[in-house]
Order: sequence, then C-alpha cells, then structure tokens
Amino acid sequence: MKPAERMAIPRQHPQELDPAERITNFKEVTAGYDEATAILEAQRCLQCKKPACVDGCPIRNDIPGFIALLREKKFEEAYWKVRETSTMPSVCSRVCPHEFQCEGSCIRGKKGEPVAIGMLERYLTDWMVANKKAMTKDCALPNGRKVAIIGSGPAGITAAHVLAHQGYKCTIYEALPVFGGMLSVGIPHYRLPRDIIGAELASLKNCGVEIKLGVTIGKDKTLQELREDGYDSVFIGVGAHEGRKLGIEGEDTTQGVLHGVDYLRRVLTGETVDIGKKVVVVGGGNVAIDVARTALRTGSDEVFILYRRTKEEMPASGSEIHHLEEEGVRVEILAAPVKILANENNQLTGVQCVRMELGEPDESGRRRPVMQEGSNFIIEADSIIPAISQKVQHEADKGTDLKLESWGTYTVNPRTLQTSVPWIFAGGDNVLGPQTAAKAVYQGKVAAESMQRFMEGKDLEEGRNLSCYMVDW
Repeated sequence: MKPAERMAIPRQHPQELDPAERITNFKEVTAGYDEATAILEAQRCLQCKKPACVDGCPIRNDIPGFIALLREKKFEEAYWKVRETSTMPSVCSRVCPHEFQCEGSCIRGKKGEPVAIGMLERYLTDWMVANKKAMTKDCALPNGRKVAIIGSGPAGITAAHVLAHQGYKCTIYEALPVFGGMLSVGIPHYRLPRDIIGAELASLKNCGVEIKLGVTIGKDKTLQELREDGYDSVFIGVGAHEGRKLGIEGEDTTQGVLHGVDYLRRVLTGETVDIGKKVVVVGGGNVAIDVARTALRTGSDEVFILYRRTKEEMPASGSEIHHLEEEGVRVEILAAPVKILANENNQLTGVQCVRMELGEPDESGRRRPVMQEGSNFIIEADSIIPAISQKVQHEADKGTDLKLESWGTYTVNPRTLQTSVPWIFAGGDNVLGPQTAAKAVYQGKVAAESMQRFMEGKDLEEGRNLSCYMVDW
C-alpha cells in the first residue's frame, strides 16, 4: 500500500456505551477493536524511518514494529514485541494519555488524526486473553537474594516483575487492602476493569512474588527492620496519594469537603460515600474528571467542574473531557473557588467562586490565571471535592534519613534512581510527582536494573545511557 493510500484511511473510532446507560454503572465505556478494524487502523501507520512515536513513549515501545506485525495478523508476535519493553501493556493501553505521549508525537497527527496506537496495543492484549495465550515468560531459578517492594502500583509491579524474572525473591508490601495502588483506588472500573489488574497480580504470583496487603511500612515495619530481615535492597514506589488543599476559608472545618484521591479510594474499595446530589469538583486533570464521573455513577445528578484556565489547557485527556461532557457534567472554565459556605450546623451549602482571566505565562509556560475583581458568584452544592494535585506521604521512610526534594518527592540519582541511602531505590509518582502509568513503569524498569547491579556489586551507571526523562517530564 502506498503512503497516499494509507493517508486516505480515516482513523477508526471504537464503539462506546451510550451516555445515558453508562452513568448508571461502572462498565468499561470504550470497547476494543475487532480484528478487521484493528488491521485497518494498523494500515494507517506510515512506518516512519525515524518514528517520533517511539520518542513520545516513556517506555520506548517499538511501535512501528508491533504495528507491522499486527497488520500481518501475527498477533502473538506483535504482543511479545510490545512486551520486549513494557511489563504491563494491558494497563498502559487503557489508561495512558496517548494523545500527549505516543500519539501526540505521531507524524500523521500533524495533518489529521494520529494512528490509534493505544487501541492497537489494547487489541493485542485483549486478543491474547480471548485466545487463552500465555502472557508470561518462565521465571529464573531463585538466586538466594531478597528484595522488598513498597507499594503495588505500576512502578512497584514493574520492579517486582523484572527482578522476579531474574531470580530474586520479591515481597511487595501494600498499605491498602487491595493490590494495584493507584491503579485500583485512583482509576475507576469504567476506564480500567479490575480483571486487568487481577491478571497483573496473577503474573507476579506465578513468579513467586509474595504480596502482603494491609501492611504499612513505617508503621507496621520500618525500612531498617526490612534490612535486618535480610532484604538486600528495597524499592519505594508508594505513589502520591495525599490530596493538596485549596487553601480557602472553610476547607478544614466544613462537613461536605472531601479530597479527590480520598473520595476515589473510598468508593473504589467498596465504601458507600454520600456526597449529596449537587457536587462541585475543582481541577482539570484526570483525577478531577474521574471524581466527577464517579459522582454521577453513585447518585449525584448535578455535578460541576471548576477549572481556573480554559478548556484547551486542561491537563486531562481529550477523550475523558469529551466523555465527561457527554455524561452531563458542566464545566465552568476560568473560575475558581474562594470560600466554602455552610449553614448553622456547619454543613456545606454552597461554594463562592470568582471569575478568572489569563495573564502572563508562569513558570510552566501557561498563562497565569488572574482573579477578576467583583466577579464573585455562588454555586449551591452539597459537597466540594478538590482534585488539584497530589503529594507524597512519607510514613514509609520514618526513621530513615532519606533526602527529599523541596516539593516532597524523594531525591534520587536521575540515572539510577538510587536514593541517599545506597540500598534503597525509589521511582514512580513518589519521585516524579503525579504522572502517567507508563512513566512509572519506565522508572520501575530503571530501578530494577540498578538494584540488580547494586546487589551484584557492579557499577550502577557503567554502560547505561539513562536520563529517566526527568527533565522532559
């Protein structure tokens, strides 16, 4: 097929549940491709000599390679081509913001819609499951060394996966009562079905990885005690689970104020959380979007999102914003809360807001929101849920003198992810701040290699060309 013929093929869009139906349940919203659609979409790939999509992928998957195999119907080979670099394509294909990563770098996107790389990757993982193909490789024989992994999110899963396949006895300590970290308690089922996370758990157990749920390192057991228990190295991948506050009047004293990550964690672990019918969510990222869409599915019927910049600057993926608006959530752009209103019983009754306008760019390169004097307005509400960012909790490192950055993440060697304590390594959101699953996966891989070198007494940097993309991220 000639390039002009490939360029003439429009992007293939998947089927989706009807908005009126999907807000009543947590079923997966977007269906996967069938075989014919996947192959047609794969035909759109131009197989660039210098594939920018690979540069846009934090894990550096061989995207042209797996797409070429897919369109030849070599689905199993294509899957293993992805697995050469990615430990969890079933997760990344569903939750990564592809429009900002691989698809955002696709040459086809310069004059039209990019190749649907995420959907093609998902097709391969779904095909492997449907055809009952083995999705794991044999594990190495035990080598006698033990590793502790703190946190079972993407970084921890990846570190454990890599090290277990090298013969290391890995134990994952997870403070939550469920496996998966933020994958399980931060991403609703309609975006990431729980059987996908379950498959990752089964894969680890198949390699002898021990999972200890409900164990909080720093409280139930310290890092030093892990060392004394014979663990040769420790990886910290606790994520960023603490919501940042708005810093406005009434936030700490009013009933009806919840923070986004706390709300999602409670709902997604099975708790019934009554937030009322009218809900205001503050923020423009995927957590804010997930909170708003989850509120609809649990009984709220008037949900607002307040975002202080314009819709074009919202950091959430475009598809999530589209789904949000389809489902009836109202997005108030260029607006910010300034005060929480309450009745005599200290129960929230509304949110006083102010209109914003964009001024000069700030350090992020985006135009800074500036308050418009006298533009105050009130939204009646039963609850307000800030979802503006998250920070790292530091219970895990209690009693250990680990250096931290000024914004609270762990200080690491950016090439090896070794912390200020030589036998402790860290990666994922507790190093990067809130980021994508793919970036956490990549850091889990980097840390695993570094830990292996450390335990074998080798130089951690020799022969490695690593930056961890920390500057670009």
